[in-house]
Amino acid sequence: MAWEKNIGVDYHHFKTSYRTNLCGELDSKAIGNKVNICGWVNSRRDHGKLIFIDLRDFSGVIQLVFDPAHSQEAYMTAKKIRSEYVLKAEGIIDRRSSDTINPDIKTGEIEVAVENIQILGKSETPPFLLSETGKVDEMSRLKYRYMDLRTDKMQRNLRMRHAITSQTRNYLNQQGFLEIETPILAKSTPEGARDFLVPSRLNSGKFYALPQSPQLFKQILMFSGFDRVYQIARCFRDEDLRADRQPEFTQIDLEMTFVQMDDVLENIENMMAAIFKNVLGQELKTPFRRITWKQSMETYGSDKPDLRLDLPLKDISAIFADTSFNVFKKVLEKDGCIKSMVVEDGRAFTRKDLDQLIDIAKDSGAGGLVWARVEENEELRSPVTKFLSPAEISMLIEKLNLKPGNLLIIVADTFLVSCNSLGVIRKHLAKKLGLVKEGFEFVWVYDFPLFERDNRDNSITPMHHPFTQPEPGSRKLLDQDPLSVKSQAYDIVLNGQEIGGGSIRINDLELQKKIFEILGFDEQMIEKNFGFFIKAMEYGIPPHGGIALGLDRLVTIIAKMESIRDVIAFPKTQSAVCMLTDSPSEVTPQQLKEAHIDITKNE
Repeated sequence: MAWEKNIGVDYHHFKTSYRTNLCGELDSKAIGNKVNICGWVNSRRDHGKLIFIDLRDFSGVIQLVFDPAHSQEAYMTAKKIRSEYVLKAEGIIDRRSSDTINPDIKTGEIEVAVENIQILGKSETPPFLLSETGKVDEMSRLKYRYMDLRTDKMQRNLRMRHAITSQTRNYLNQQGFLEIETPILAKSTPEGARDFLVPSRLNSGKFYALPQSPQLFKQILMFSGFDRVYQIARCFRDEDLRADRQPEFTQIDLEMTFVQMDDVLENIENMMAAIFKNVLGQELKTPFRRITWKQSMETYGSDKPDLRLDLPLKDISAIFADTSFNVFKKVLEKDGCIKSMVVEDGRAFTRKDLDQLIDIAKDSGAGGLVWARVEENEELRSPVTKFLSPAEISMLIEKLNLKPGNLLIIVADTFLVSCNSLGVIRKHLAKKLGLVKEGFEFVWVYDFPLFERDNRDNSITPMHHPFTQPEPGSRKLLDQDPLSVKSQAYDIVLNGQEIGGGSIRINDLELQKKIFEILGFDEQMIEKNFGFFIKAMEYGIPPHGGIALGLDRLVTIIAKMESIRDVIAFPKTQSAVCMLTDSPSEVTPQQLKEAHIDITKNE
């Protein structure tokens, strides 16, 4: 395995009083050697005169042979052995017969002629076969996680995670970063998702919060004269879960003083290049591509664009500037836009497929969707063609370079709704049509808006967090049009998934207070929630910036898994339950009393 080789795994270190070798390290060079090996029974085959057992440890599998002519005692013991028993086997390495060689594994040419066998641990009948976990429902895999973790997939994923974490530490240490831990029991602040609260036994009625990120502590370390710090940080958010979310997760958090955006981005690019080279043996081309938030939305319909997919969005508002088609006309009169996307081969799309695209657009907030097929005579066939002028149809064909067989998809709405809905459709089509190329494509997205509107209560909220520095050129708009202010924030995106985000931070006390005020925080609220931070800003704050990378998500993408649960040793379910330990669980009345908590039952 490339990551084992490149993080310096030496099989010699695994020699113990129980074993001389690991199962998977041996090959034909060891023929004639006497070995002691330990592991789990992967499978057992009784051929009457001979018994074969495949013995497994983390390094691989080797075949054991029990021949009564060679050792009657070992043969009789082998008859009692079942799957997942833990064994110690002593014997001589022999060459397999030519018809039993397995070329797919390192040990495929050899076997161990067992002289002595010792059962170190018996096993009940396993709840499922490790070779068939792909057919096992996830709840069973999580309940019996100790079994699931024995599979090649989970061993590979967690070893790869270790390799990525090791390379991250190696790189940052070499760049002069200090690894400094920040508190797990912290203060609840209202700038993020819902907190996990921890009652204080010694301070009745008061609570700690588990950190959603070490953001404020990272910044205070910059205030304290540490030039650059990092942390492989455990973070906690009490939010609804998805395939890429967990209530507790791990971030690679780093912060640097006297930097601008380019300095942070260059460090992360070089770190990623080191990880990919030393873990996957793959060279990454740097610098990564950079696009603004607006460019990303306009072209890909997302601020997390997947560059492996060549299916761009195009604005066709100008074509319909004088249109008589009422749907388009009303959108443009309200300063909306008309966006389009062309599917090269749309012949196979049934009416049901097209109706599904309309439903996706509606679910994404759009009023609907217009589609049109390009016929062999280069005419457009669509339910709305009769509402379009010949000039508009001609301009569509010319501007979009439409060809027979193309499928044209159009959404007319506000800028964000048009982009977002076509972005969702773009992802749907990529999966449906198999348009995504293999490989890894990084991109930086920057120039995000500093604020956004919360549709639930129409309030202004930070797009990233309230400590992000405004972009200097638009800072003057803070008073009259805060939603137009750009930020010095940046996200790193890999294969259409955001794997990290950061910003240049505010180092001006008055500006920080102004941002809080725009967000609706009065002086009392600022003092109550951020007083310690504001106080620290009064004593000379350097320019600084940083980023947080989602380690779980990064490993998921590199390992080509669908869910971060497959790269976490003991994850929670989508209802935040640990199936292995059955937590969360009730506690005793005495524990509640000590924590000053009363439980109120729901009616």
